[in-house]
Amino acid sequence: MPVYFISDVHLGLGDREAERQKEDRLLAFLQEILPHTEELCILGDLFDFWFEYATVIPKGFHRTLTALQAFTDRGIPVHYVAGNHDFWMGDFFQKELGMRLYHDPCELPLGGKRVFLHHGDGLAPRDTGYRMIKPILRNRLAIRLYRLLHPDLGIWLARGSSRTSRTYTANKDYGEDEGLLKFATEKLAEGLDIVVMGHRHQPHIVSIGPGTYVNLGDWITYHTYAVLRDGRITLETWNGMTGS
Repeated sequence: MPVYFISDVHLGLGDREAERQKEDRLLAFLQEILPHTEELCILGDLFDFWFEYATVIPKGFHRTLTALQAFTDRGIPVHYVAGNHDFWMGDFFQKELGMRLYHDPCELPLGGKRVFLHHGDGLAPRDTGYRMIKPILRNRLAIRLYRLLHPDLGIWLARGSSRTSRTYTANKDYGEDEGLLKFATEKLAEGLDIVVMGHRHQPHIVSIGPGTYVNLGDWITYHTYAVLRDGRITLETWNGMTGS
């Protein structure tokens, strides 16, 4: 059965009505692929922000979380590679939902292929500001100190920071060298079969030698996803039915 890949849904981004429609669309997709999925890979920024306390998680996403648990309840592995908007995760996704969480890029054997998964953040050479602050934001001590804030305040600040980050990324001129294609080319030269990333919100698939690089686009504008089937990966658009 096929392996599915999605990224950059950014749940919680817009107003209530817009987010309801977007989540409905995502839930329809997840429900459709559930019966015939080998594995599901989420490459970051499923949420526009996520900060997890020991006993508190952001509210408003229970329908999506329940839909993802339906996969793990069936024994379908769900791999979640943290993005730059949802990397402050604790153990909720693993302990409560049975998902497999990766805070760093990783190589996985999927569909009989060597597949490298990376959200894609921090690869642009001109993105020096984010590249400098990324190690601080992901520092375990910094995260523990931030959790000393009351959840209402901490989540409010995290939401504001996420919106600022998204605006910065959207308006940033990275030039012709965004770094992702170069990185993918180097990984494929190491013997990987497929490199899958997100982050840039621009769906893209290209053959590089015998390998393939895929950027998943997003679920804000494009509603794109990738499917690895019979050893071949394709980039597709969800409009109500798979393979469309």
